[in-house]
Amino acid sequence: MQAAILRPDPAAAFFTAERCRILEVLNHAGDPAVSVAEARVAPGVTTQLHRLHGVVERYLIVKGRGMVDVGGLQPSEVGPGDLVVIPAGVPQRIGTLGEEELVFYCICTPRFTPECYETLGE
Repeated sequence: MQAAILRPDPAAAFFTAERCRILEVLNHAGDPAVSVAEARVAPGVTTQLHRLHGVVERYLIVKGRGMVDVGGLQPSEVGPGDLVVIPAGVPQRIGTLGEEELVFYCICTPRFTPECYETLGE
C-alpha cells in the first residue's frame, strides 16, 4: 500500500435497493482490510433490514439524526459524532429522524463486497 489522498467523485454515488445513496470512498481488492463508503438516507426513510456475513461494520454519523436498530440492542437515537459498531452477521437498519438527510460513513473490516450482503426483509 502507498500513501494516498482519495477524493471520491460525487457523480459516482448510486442508489441501492436498501433505500440509501452510497458513495464509495475506498473499496478495492488491493486493500482488502477495509472499505469506507458515505451513506445518505433521505428524510422519512429507513434502510432495509440486512446483515453482513464475515464483515464488521461501523456507522460514523456525521450529519442529521437517526434511529438505529442493531441486533439485540434497543433501537437508539444517533447523531453527529456517534459511532455504531455492528458485529458480523448481526441484523441492522437505520432511519432518519426529522427533516434533515442522515449522512454517515460505513467502515467495514474486511472490505465490503456484494457477496457478504444478505437482505432480511423490511
